[in-house]
Amino acid sequence: MKPRVRFAPSPTGALHIGGARTALFNWLFAKHHDGVFVLRIEDTDRERSTKEFEKSILEGMRWLGMDWDEGPFYQTQRMEIYKGHVKKLMEEGKAYPCTCSPEELDESRKKAMAEGRKPKYDGTCRNGVTHPDRPAVIRFKAPQDGTTKFHDICRGTISFNNAELDDLIIARSDGTPTYNFTVVIDDVTMDMTHIIRGDDHINNTPKQVMLYNALGYKLPEFAHLPMIHGSDKKKLSKRHGAASVMEYKELGYLPEGLVNYLARLGWAHGDQEIFDFSELIKIFDLDAVSNSPSIFDTEKLEWVNSQHIVKKTNAELVELTRPFFTKIDISLTDDNYAIQVMEVERERARTLKELANISTFFFNDEISIDPKAASKWLKPEQIGRLQELREAIQEDQQFSVASLSKIFNEMAERNGLKMLKIAQPVRVAMTGSTASPGIFEVLTILGKERVLKRFDAAIKGNS
Repeated sequence: MKPRVRFAPSPTGALHIGGARTALFNWLFAKHHDGVFVLRIEDTDRERSTKEFEKSILEGMRWLGMDWDEGPFYQTQRMEIYKGHVKKLMEEGKAYPCTCSPEELDESRKKAMAEGRKPKYDGTCRNGVTHPDRPAVIRFKAPQDGTTKFHDICRGTISFNNAELDDLIIARSDGTPTYNFTVVIDDVTMDMTHIIRGDDHINNTPKQVMLYNALGYKLPEFAHLPMIHGSDKKKLSKRHGAASVMEYKELGYLPEGLVNYLARLGWAHGDQEIFDFSELIKIFDLDAVSNSPSIFDTEKLEWVNSQHIVKKTNAELVELTRPFFTKIDISLTDDNYAIQVMEVERERARTLKELANISTFFFNDEISIDPKAASKWLKPEQIGRLQELREAIQEDQQFSVASLSKIFNEMAERNGLKMLKIAQPVRVAMTGSTASPGIFEVLTILGKERVLKRFDAAIKGNS
């Protein structure tokens, strides 16, 4: 039987890094094994679920390149299926109504804790309700002795003492089912073979295993993925980076870069760091998933993303950066010119946004010179050299990397200076900063007319 796996987000928030990593591991597992990837929307929290969040989740998955084979299916459209299974458990004596009030439950928990016992439901209604006039929830009659075990692909055998587990509520007093119940019914009726999810669900798994057993259903394979922590070793949150996947798009990350980085959060293939989609599909499997928490490192993400930027053609980078140039009021009207810019800037950028920002001096007629750079590199004696260089460049008929290199070298030799002392003032005059691609490439791309104007502006502004 082909593997069937699912990603089941709740539309109570946008798709975040943890959810995206879970979706990716399910998607890669399905693709690797020629299986089926199902999308299920767990929308039973009607107060917090919104169509806007659902839309953003689907948008994030599509941007990352994770297509689904079936779905999306909605829990709110499956209520009759859940009610049928609640009825079955009730008829078989495996579930019972409970009319204990919240106050009574709270008092019972406090008493248990005071006596050093686990604060679980005390079973007051297990053999009959005490207040038939009250609204009733439905509880699952869990085994009270023995152990519940399951095999986890990432962690081996995991065992829980049944005496520590609760008679969980499977249906609220208004008839709506609860999470641990719906997830089991959905996974069974959708023929899931593997449940791949974050290890924050491990404590839910024995409750769900009990339900599988009570309903007579075969257990799927479980794989609980390691948590993702921030650099402070605490659970990943907004303070560690962007709040949602789509924010990473806005920050200029490539989907290939983010997918590559997410794949390496808890999974490895030797020492290899950079993967494309086809490689990941070919080699990904769950046996290489770690059982230790992963650390989300923004610097590492930026490096991985930069490796995917340099894989793009210059023409592709022009199109990918166009929206980021637009945001800073630069219109790429000459694609051939923009392609030349991408050729020299591509190695310096970690994101598309940064690629656009560091390239602005190529497109703006007037540039702003950093005051610190000017104070160091545009002093009176350096302005004099700029004037000398300007005259030589104006007379240069070739205006090529070779001819410019000759002019600079001759001037350095004439003045007994290292090339840095000649090139850096020119770099500041041309780009406004002390960092740029090779100065001769910068000059030839800018073109002679623009170069002469920038010499004039720098000389006039610092004389």
